[in-house]
Amino acid sequence: MKRTAQVLILVLTGLGLLHTALFTDLYLRYVKEGLRPLLIVSGALLLLLGLAHAALDRSPGDAEKHDHEHGHGHDHSTAPRIAWLLFLPALSLLFYAPPALGAYTASHAGSETVKQQKGFAALPATSPLPMTLTDFTTRVQQDKERAIKGRSVEMTGFVTPGRGNGWDLTRIIFTCCAADAQTVKVHMYGTPAPPANTWLAVTGTWHTQGALGTKTAAAALDIHATRPIAQPVNAFTDDLPLTPSR
Repeated sequence: MKRTAQVLILVLTGLGLLHTALFTDLYLRYVKEGLRPLLIVSGALLLLLGLAHAALDRSPGDAEKHDHEHGHGHDHSTAPRIAWLLFLPALSLLFYAPPALGAYTASHAGSETVKQQKGFAALPATSPLPMTLTDFTTRVQQDKERAIKGRSVEMTGFVTPGRGNGWDLTRIIFTCCAADAQTVKVHMYGTPAPPANTWLAVTGTWHTQGALGTKTAAAALDIHATRPIAQPVNAFTDDLPLTPSR
């Protein structure tokens, strides 16, 4: 690969990172929000390295060395043609963002095991009660007071086709980035499965299966109502919804 191509890859990758992290929310498809400053710094460094590389290549001494190499047939700047594929990820950052993780990934992953929790605060009287999928699962399987019994709750997530009856309301959670993503699901009963990857706010009550307050209790909901929502900005957390993404 020629030095000019190497410079272009550095510059395009730097511009792509800066574009994704500074002017869009697309970076949230791949990393947590807290990593945004590092993406900006990385993009700026790659761009500066590319520009510095280009400036050095234009220096008189470097030009004479380049001519000398060509004149004696000793140009070692070539590389396998497959190296040109390095342009694809660089260009994708600028012109085509790879799709976010969704129902396909979730359907091939088990639901995250919720952590053991000691004691639970009293639930607010709000009805329906907004809850995350993790909080709902924890209450159902660990709360000995069974405070969730008969309560109408509202949860948000995207649709994952389930096996057998019903479907799953799902959230994918990044610890750091897409590479360490975990999945949490709550099974839904009462309505046909909407299209995969549809974001919904679902209202319902715990689906009676197993002993409430023990690990035998199913993380499942009998649906009372659903409504479509825009994918939230914090799509790869299991937090309550924030502002819909732009």
